[in-house]
Amino acid sequence: MLEHLRNADPEVYDAILKEANRQHQKLEMIASENFVSEAVLEAMGSPLTNKYAEGYPAKRYYGGCEFVDIAEKLAIERAKRLFHAGHANVQPHSGSQANLAAYLALIKPGGKLMGLNLSQGGHLTHGSPVNFSGNLFQVAAYGVHPETHRIEADEFRRAVEAFQPDLVILGASAYPRIIDFQTLGEIIHGAGAKALADIAHIAGLVAADLHPDPIPYMDVVTTTTHKTLRGPRGGMILCGEEYQKAVDKNIFPGCQGGPLMHVIAGKAVAFHEALQPEFKEYQKQILVNAKTLEKVFKERNVRLISGGTDNHLLLLDVSHNGLTGKETEKALDRASITANKNMIPFDTQSPMVTSGIRLGTPALTTRGMGTEEMIRIGNWIADILESKLDEAVIESVKRQVHELVEAFPLYPRWRENVLVKA
Repeated sequence: MLEHLRNADPEVYDAILKEANRQHQKLEMIASENFVSEAVLEAMGSPLTNKYAEGYPAKRYYGGCEFVDIAEKLAIERAKRLFHAGHANVQPHSGSQANLAAYLALIKPGGKLMGLNLSQGGHLTHGSPVNFSGNLFQVAAYGVHPETHRIEADEFRRAVEAFQPDLVILGASAYPRIIDFQTLGEIIHGAGAKALADIAHIAGLVAADLHPDPIPYMDVVTTTTHKTLRGPRGGMILCGEEYQKAVDKNIFPGCQGGPLMHVIAGKAVAFHEALQPEFKEYQKQILVNAKTLEKVFKERNVRLISGGTDNHLLLLDVSHNGLTGKETEKALDRASITANKNMIPFDTQSPMVTSGIRLGTPALTTRGMGTEEMIRIGNWIADILESKLDEAVIESVKRQVHELVEAFPLYPRWRENVLVKA
């Protein structure tokens, strides 16, 4: 495997080797990351990458698209089945581009946009002033309750009525609780605004009917395809017939040229996998694993934002241990546990330092880890926090992590043919 790359460009080959080794040897707990199947990897490394296919199936601007049309049509039909959607645009290169196109399909530049406060669990594309969303639109944020750290309907209604937005986004990047799309959607529409759900983090749970479905209550739904959905990195837009033309037009020619046909093929494969019965069992285990970590952390006096989790992620307040998110992230990495620093609601630290750590269970669940492993991992993390990042504790955890991962090999074919020991 990779013999052509090894001979043509040993430096890139070496970087890939090291990254494959890192993924195998560390516990991937970044909530927005996952591991695709070998089938998805093969689709993404296929000759479909060579084909320029501006436009849509049967309506391309270039010839020779009859076979990439098959791949895109499969992705579209499978996405529609998976999410019970009237229309699916599978071309967005990322969730950010999906959001840009969706916003422009619903409101004009200069319109009023409202999303969850970035420092309280929102996303850059939901109205941050440093993002296109904050540059193209008038923006305001709704937040979480200062005590419960949850989106409360009454406070949400007051914020929406005060700002009178044209579009409100429901969705988050660090919100560990169920989002009540029906109740909040009714508030949004009652205020005369459009409603959009960004389900990038919870798409797999929604597809498996383990989280409330936004589609009946939203005008448009956007998502990435690489988090709980376990597909290739990319985006997607779901909507009904009313917004189909506007959505498609704002992807192409609106904000993208030629689609990435090899990635779209990978999306089609991932959607096929998600339509199988075992995918729902996988999503159930993601939730079980998250609740197991919650239980361990509560027993070990680790402070959890909102008191726990309803989904795939947990947000830890490490200031409770006298630590910052930045130093904790680095310490966990030294212990071979990959996580990310994260703002917590009403954080007093800067975004580059933070008081929190975000953890997720999708990638570990993909590797086959379950309740027993979560108990061990949760206690390892608690040990590190309790020790105030003591290097002896970190080294002890690292040795145990390296023993654990050998029982859950990642990409065995790559490991056999490519991987080298660090």
